Amino acid sequence: MVKRSRIVAFFLIVLLLASTIGLTAKDIVKDIKLGLDLQGGFEVLYEVKPMKEGQEITKDVVTDTVDALDKRINVLGVSEPNIQVEEGNRIRVQLAGVEDQNEARELLSTEANLSFRDVNDNLLMDGQDIVRKGTKQSFDDKGNPSVAVQLKDKKKFKEVTEHVLSLAPMNQMVIWLDFEEGKDSYAKEVQKENPKFISVATVGEVFNTNEVAITGTFTLEEAKSLASILKAGALPVKLDEIYSTSVGASFGEKALDQTVLAGIVGIAIIFLFMLFYYRLPGFVATITLSVYIYLILLIFDWMNGVLTLPGIAALILGVGMAVDANIITYERIKEEIKVGRSIKAAFKEGNKNSFLTILDANITTLLAGGVLFYFGTSSVRGFATMLIISIFVSFITAIWGSRLLLSLFVQSGLFKDKPGWFGVNKKDIKDISENYDTLDLPTKFDRFDFVKHHRKFFTASIVAIIAGMIVLSVFRLNLGIDFSSGTRMEITANKPLTEEIIQAELEKVNLTTDDIVISGDQKNIGVARFKESLSQKEVAQVKDHFTKVYGSEPNISTVSPVVGKELAKNAIIALVIASLGIVLYVTLRFEIYMALGAIIALLHDAFFIVAFFSLTRLEVDVTFIAAVLTIIGYSINDTIVTFDRMRENLAKKRKIKTEQELEDIVNKSLRQTFTRSVNTVMTVVITVVALIVFGSDSILNFSIALLVGLISGTYSSLFIAAQLWLVWKKKELKKKGVLITYKEKKRWSDEPQV
Repeated sequence: MVKRSRIVAFFLIVLLLASTIGLTAKDIVKDIKLGLDLQGGFEVLYEVKPMKEGQEITKDVVTDTVDALDKRINVLGVSEPNIQVEEGNRIRVQLAGVEDQNEARELLSTEANLSFRDVNDNLLMDGQDIVRKGTKQSFDDKGNPSVAVQLKDKKKFKEVTEHVLSLAPMNQMVIWLDFEEGKDSYAKEVQKENPKFISVATVGEVFNTNEVAITGTFTLEEAKSLASILKAGALPVKLDEIYSTSVGASFGEKALDQTVLAGIVGIAIIFLFMLFYYRLPGFVATITLSVYIYLILLIFDWMNGVLTLPGIAALILGVGMAVDANIITYERIKEEIKVGRSIKAAFKEGNKNSFLTILDANITTLLAGGVLFYFGTSSVRGFATMLIISIFVSFITAIWGSRLLLSLFVQSGLFKDKPGWFGVNKKDIKDISENYDTLDLPTKFDRFDFVKHHRKFFTASIVAIIAGMIVLSVFRLNLGIDFSSGTRMEITANKPLTEEIIQAELEKVNLTTDDIVISGDQKNIGVARFKESLSQKEVAQVKDHFTKVYGSEPNISTVSPVVGKELAKNAIIALVIASLGIVLYVTLRFEIYMALGAIIALLHDAFFIVAFFSLTRLEVDVTFIAAVLTIIGYSINDTIVTFDRMRENLAKKRKIKTEQELEDIVNKSLRQTFTRSVNTVMTVVITVVALIVFGSDSILNFSIALLVGLISGTYSSLFIAAQLWLVWKKKELKKKGVLITYKEKKRWSDEPQV
C-alpha cells in the first residue's frame, strides 16, 4: 500500500525550502561583505615601532594606535573596515571598496605630528597644543583652501609670535607635518620647488588669539585631507609597512563574475551526474546540495564574514566534497539492495553502515581546515573559514537532510519493488535466502588485481619522486613574493601588451625589471615582479600612471623579507601539524600501520604538487599552501573509506593465517570501494576544472594545484596506502604466524531488517 501522505510531505517540505530560499537568498547574497579581492581595496600590515628612543611598545600603546587608525578610517567613510592586532606588535588593516587607495594609505601611515617652528628649526608648539575637534577645512581671504586650527592656549601662542617677531628679518613661522630631527631643516627645504613643510607665514605682529589658519598652495582635496589627519590626531608610534596588497575595483568585479560562473557550471554538472547515476537518491541529493549552498551563505552572513575569492573557491569545492557523503551512503544502500534486502531495510542498513565512514572522512578534512585557519592570513583564513563551515553543513545536510527526504519516499512504499530508481539492475540482486553478505558481492572490477603489481607501483612512485627531486634541485620553486619578498604588479590594459611596452611604461616612473610575464586570452595582462619592496610613494606613483595610461588601477602587492620568511616557516609548521594530527586520528580509529600508510601517501601527494609546480614554473604563492593542505585533508577521505572496508573484511575473517588471505582482503576492499572512489573524486574534479576553465586568473594556480593533488591522491589511495599496509602486515604475519583481526563492532544497536 502506497502511503500518499509521505509523498505529499516530501513535496511540501521541498516547496517550503524552495520558497524560503527564493524569498531570502537575494537579500542574503546582497548583505554578505565582499573582500577587497572582489570589490577592490587594499590591505596593509604595519609593524609598530617606537616614535622616540626608549619608548616601550606595550599592549596599551598598540591599542591607542588602533584607535587612532580607526578614527582616520572613519574620516574616509569606509564601511566595515577590518583592523586586527597580530602577534609581534603588528596591525593588519583591510579596507575593501575604498575609492582612492593612495589617499587612504597616506591618511593611515602619516604620523600627523604637527609642529610650529622658527627658521632655525626650534620647536615652538606641536600637536599637543591644538584642539583636535576644532580643526576643520576652511578658506582664506582670497578664497583659497586652508585649514583652520584651534589652539588650546592663546597666551602660549602670543609668546610664540613674540619670539618669531624678535627674529626679524627672518620672522617666519614654519609649520611642519612629521618633522624629522637631524634630517629636515627649513634652510634646506626652502630652496626646493616642493618643500616638505606645509606652510610658512611671516609674523608681522604679536597675536593674542587661539585660532590659526594654515595656508599654502593647497587644492581643496589636500586641505580636506590635512584637516582630517589633524582632526584624527597624531599616531603615538611609527608604523613600518611590511606587507601590502591592493586590488583595483575592475579586477575585483571581473574576478567575482568569472568565479561565480565557474561555480554555476561546476555545480550544474554535478547535479546532472547525480541524477543520471543515482536516480531517485541523486534527485534528493540535488535538493540537499541546494540547501547546503543556501545554508553556507546564510551562516557566513550571520558570522559577518568577509567573502574572498578563495572563499568562493572553497564553497564551490565544498559542493564537490558534500556530494562525497551522499555517494558513500548511496553506494552502501545499493549494496544492501543487491544482497536481496527490501528497499526499506537497505535504506536503514546503508545509512547505518555509512555513518562512521563519513564521520572519519570529515574529521580529517576538518583537521586540515583548522590548521589552515590558525596559521593562515587574510584570504587563506577566509578559505579555511569557508572550508570548515562547508564540512559542518555538508555533514548536517547529507546525514540528516538527505536521509529525512529520501526516507519519505522509501517509507511511502511507492518504490518498494523498483530498485532501478536507486540505480540497481534487477539481474544484479541476489536472493535474500542465500544469506549473501555485502562483503561477498561481486563487483565490476573483480578482474583487476591491485595487489599483484604493487611492487611496480612502488617502483613507479620512487622513480617519479627521484625525478621530482632532481627537477626541484635544478629548477627550484618559482616562489611568489609571498615567500621571496619584493613587489608584484599586475597590469590590465584595453589592448594587447608586450614586455617592451610594459618596460617602457615602467621606465617613465623610474622603475625597471626583467621579470615580466604576459598572460590573458587577449594578451592584455602583464605581471611585473621586483626584488625590492616599493615604497608607499612609489606605489602611489605607479597606480596614478597606469590608471591614466590604461584606465584601470594595477594590482600591487609588496612583501618585506621578514614576512616572506615567516610565511615560509608557518607553511612548513602547518603541513607538519596537519600530518601529525591525521596520523594520530587514524591510529586511534584504525591502527598504526594504516596511519603510517596514509601519511606516506599524503606526503607523496604533497610532493607531486610541489614537483609539478617546479617543472611547470607556475608561481607558488600563499594560496598554494592552502591547496596542499586541502588535498592532504581531502585525499585521506579515499584512503579512510578503503581502510574502513578493509576493517570490515578483516573482522569477518577473524584470523589470518596466510599472506594470500591478506592479499585477498586488500584486493576485495579496493574493488568494493573503487566505484565510490572514482565517483567522489570525479565530482570534486568537475568543480576544480570549472574553476580552471571559467574562474579568475587570480586563483588559477590554486585550482591547478588542487587538480594535480586530486589525481595524485586517487592514485596513492589505491596503489600506495593500502599496499604499504599489506607489506607491513605480511612481515607481522611472518613473525607471529597468525593475526587476530578486529572484533566485529556494531555501529548501532539495531539489528538488520529484511
